Amino acid sequence: MSDFFKFLKSDPREIQADDDVNPVEMAAAVLLIEMARADFEQADLENAMIIELLQEYFVMNFEDANELFGEAEEIADNSVSLHEFTRALHEKLNDEAKNEIIEMLWRLALVDDSLDRYEDYLVRKIADLLYVSNSNVLRIKHELTSN
Repeated sequence: MSDFFKFLKSDPREIQADDDVNPVEMAAAVLLIEMARADFEQADLENAMIIELLQEYFVMNFEDANELFGEAEEIADNSVSLHEFTRALHEKLNDEAKNEIIEMLWRLALVDDSLDRYEDYLVRKIADLLYVSNSNVLRIKHELTSN
């Protein structure tokens, strides 16, 4: 796990003053939910994986990850575009952290051992919006599928 996410988690300047929600964590959670919905079947296995990914990458306990998941689902239900979330990540993350977001998305897409074409498309679309090169996207996918 990146030291960048640990640093971000501990930096109070990155937290929005009005609602105590870290914008990077929220953007990542919303994108993970959109990934789970990409194949039009948001399974319990995917929901559990989202919470696990949030705990692992953002160093939070189950309760905090579950709460973030619930809030992100509500935001995802009302969002019309990925751009506001990818823009927030692009502005705040370095290249290594963006690669970790792509890794999270691939891990979620592959959790059911079946990669749907819509999931594949969405990872590539988000990567494009984050300015992550296609070679990095494929490298990350290969690393995950070869294990």
